[in-house]
Amino acid sequence: QAEGVISQAKEALLHAGNYAFAHRKDKKSHNRKLWNIKINAGARELGLSYSKLIGALKKKSIMLDRKILADFAEHHPNTFAKILEAVK
Repeated sequence: QAEGVISQAKEALLHAGNYAFAHRKDKKSHNRKLWNIKINAGARELGLSYSKLIGALKKKSIMLDRKILADFAEHHPNTFAKILEAVK
């Protein structure tokens, strides 16, 4: 009986490693999607769509990544509003 438990534990460990590997890759995509949603919500509150905001940032050569923009939109709305004013 002890051998069966040990083999089950080994099998579970192998599967856990595979899931961890796959989900490390998925996490990057998931976070980017979440950042885009947060930026879009913040931008639309101030009358600008996500795509127009990103296009305007690129045109003005403002180098803020999506992670920072999402943080500003969620936690620092005044700063986010100032960024949008600079872009408009």
